[in-house]
Amino acid sequence: MKTKLLVVLFMGLSLIINGQNGLPIQVDNSKIMPLSSLKNSYLQNNLERQLNANPNWKKLIAENKMSVGIVDLSNPEQVRYASVNGEYMMYAASLPKIAILLSAMDAIEKGELKETTEVKNDMRLMISKSNNAASTRMIDRLGYEKIESVMTDPKYMFYDEDCGGGLWVGKRYGSGGDTNREPLKHLSHAATVDQVCRYYYLLAYGKLVNNKRSKQMLAIMGNPDLHHKFVNSLEKIAPQAQLFRKSGSWQTYHSDSILVWGNDPNRRYILVALIDDANGEQIIRSLVNPIENALKKKERTKIASN
Repeated sequence: MKTKLLVVLFMGLSLIINGQNGLPIQVDNSKIMPLSSLKNSYLQNNLERQLNANPNWKKLIAENKMSVGIVDLSNPEQVRYASVNGEYMMYAASLPKIAILLSAMDAIEKGELKETTEVKNDMRLMISKSNNAASTRMIDRLGYEKIESVMTDPKYMFYDEDCGGGLWVGKRYGSGGDTNREPLKHLSHAATVDQVCRYYYLLAYGKLVNNKRSKQMLAIMGNPDLHHKFVNSLEKIAPQAQLFRKSGSWQTYHSDSILVWGNDPNRRYILVALIDDANGEQIIRSLVNPIENALKKKERTKIASN
């Protein structure tokens, strides 16, 4: 009887720790910490070891042409974070369309933008198919000033000049029109790994605008229609996992960002990569297995001897 009780208690504890069956993750607000405070040295060492094992990746990292960030969500109350070149801002092509999505949700919530069928369709096309015409229509509806104000809102600070910049959209995804380039490097579509990881982290906990709008954003970003980069690899090794993502490519610039929510709590994480290399798409595909290896190696608790 005592053994059965212990089993039940253990199962109950496991459900408390790992029993999040859906998104957004529901925890007490006190458990949601600034991502910078959740940096984990053990995970950081694992990440660097996995990346540096590839001589080409090591070279790209040293040249600031490769940035990678991971957020371990296997235990929602003890999140771990690690990144390489996390504050290095790069041109990110279509990935920053997630900034347009958040700005649109903010505008809808505040009554600045009407949530019409056309707007909802364009938001889905913009993210799932990375449709440039739909993205440009959303930019025109919002305006650069609105997008900038949301990215620099103290609530989010997804673009912070003191932390290397971050998420920015300052040009339509098409020819013509005015521009509003970011102030540090004058990029039109920019991102840093740290800020994109923060975006997904807050989204996973329902903190982008509010829980309702975060759910809408997750629905828009889920079931991606483009099956390349991270998605290509994950659909092979974890076909049942839920994937929420946005990627981008232009010339040698390749980027991808994804929230992976597997049936197994140990496959729940955020992964972001920005790469400036002609072979960037293949590199991003090849990153998934090393990253999962880094996540699998858990830090052992040291027990002091008496």
